[in-house]
Amino acid sequence: MTQQRCSAGFRLAALAIPTVAALALTGCGGSSSSASDAENQEFSLTFATSNTVESPYEALAKQYMQEFPDVKITLNPQPNDSYDQVVRTQLQAGNASDVLVTSPGSASGRSILPLVEAGFLEPLSESAAALVPEGSEALFGPDGKVYGLAPEITVVGLVANDTASAAAGVGTFPEDFAGVLEQCGALAADNKSMFAVAGTAAPNTGLLGMQLAATRVYSKDPDWNDKRAAGEVTFAGTEGWQQALEAVVDLKDAGCFQKGAEGAGFDVVTKALVSGNSLAAFIPGPSNKQLKTTADDQDFEVRGLPSEGGAEDDFIYASANYAYSINAASKNKEAAETFLEWLAKPEQTKAFAEIDGALPVTGLEDYDFANSAYKNVADLIMDKKYTPLPNSKWSNAAVYDELGTGVQGLLTGQKTPAQVLEAMDAAWDQ
Repeated sequence: MTQQRCSAGFRLAALAIPTVAALALTGCGGSSSSASDAENQEFSLTFATSNTVESPYEALAKQYMQEFPDVKITLNPQPNDSYDQVVRTQLQAGNASDVLVTSPGSASGRSILPLVEAGFLEPLSESAAALVPEGSEALFGPDGKVYGLAPEITVVGLVANDTASAAAGVGTFPEDFAGVLEQCGALAADNKSMFAVAGTAAPNTGLLGMQLAATRVYSKDPDWNDKRAAGEVTFAGTEGWQQALEAVVDLKDAGCFQKGAEGAGFDVVTKALVSGNSLAAFIPGPSNKQLKTTADDQDFEVRGLPSEGGAEDDFIYASANYAYSINAASKNKEAAETFLEWLAKPEQTKAFAEIDGALPVTGLEDYDFANSAYKNVADLIMDKKYTPLPNSKWSNAAVYDELGTGVQGLLTGQKTPAQVLEAMDAAWDQ
């Protein structure tokens, strides 16, 4: 066993004791001490990119090459909107990168479970297994094996502009859903909105629908997805899902979305939040850093969508939404494995989270929530009042597509909640 890779056998124990002590006990120093193991190696890395903000995948790869100058990593960034198709095509053709960024579960073309079933991914070591967030084990591979290394935890709720809220006279964010609807009317009268929505972007409208299902479905029945897979429940026959999509209509009718939301793209969401014309949006937590980069005089915070019953019933989504995986057909597996061992160290997981504006996948018990964008969800995280994004366990990507396009139809008035849920059931059973 090489010195750099000595952390693999000790990762589970190391996470239970302070980092310095763990490194001393395992005989591993800082990452620079293992440079000799990374000499004369090269491999390629493919990841998705969607904006000009610094990519943590690129940043960590460059840091690795700085620490180990004899290593060459060929970076192959791909546009996010075509990433799934490009990666799948390359894997099938046998010319995919050695290391790929994937997603846990089965919801998309880059998802781990279908890629494993197709024989495209390589099982990983204990260091990757130790980073799998509690409750997400089944999303990282079948039969107890792990095929992805989780670099961070992504909280998905609301990203709110607290500076804009104060300027709009909203002293405190509404504590329950009824308070949200009431506040929407006051804001609309002032030509502002509680939420900005990209109505033409199905991924964003789908996220809106899922957010409303967090407290109405998954906090009450954490095993709902498993029951759906077993044929015990359906979307259309579940009262919580009916209430979630009816709530979309309630929000629209109360003026909670910006004017013209049904025709808006993602750029409108960004502009609305930065300008303060909208107070919050249904976007992943790491977006807080991207928004802060655009408007550093604004205070962007991550929040949960207020529940019907108030703070006691609040519930959010938090999970590792992306992962590093190794191409099973790679001819540079040893170099790729050494890179992932390095990525699994606490120094790298902390750096990744800081760059991306997410939560670290390790050390949450010592995380400074109070001075972060996540202070409003600290109790929910520490009390484990969250679950992974539900679509990560849906049978196929078409189910989420039907939710996204269905919510678009709710915004335009062209569909009813019942029609959307029936379409989701049909997509599940394809």
